[in-house]
Amino acid sequence: MTDEEIIVAFALTRLDNATNELDLEDVAALVVRRLTPDQMLDLATRNLAERNELRGALFESAVEHVLRIVLTARGPVD
Repeated sequence: MTDEEIIVAFALTRLDNATNELDLEDVAALVVRRLTPDQMLDLATRNLAERNELRGALFESAVEHVLRIVLTARGPVD
C-alpha cells in the first residue's frame, strides 16, 4: 500500500464510523483489520525499519505505521 492509499483508507474508515467517535488509533486499527496478511506484514515491516528495530508485534506495528502516515500527512499542529 502506498501512503496515499493508506490516507484514503483511513479517511473512508473514519467516515464509515463517524457516529462512533473513535480516536485516531481506533480508526487505524480498523484500517489494519481490513488488510490482507501480506499488506499488514508490509506495514509492520516498514514501521520497524523506520524505528530501526528488529522485532515487534505485527498488528500493533502496522497500526503504528498507519498512524505515522496519517499524522505526517496532517502536518504540524498549530
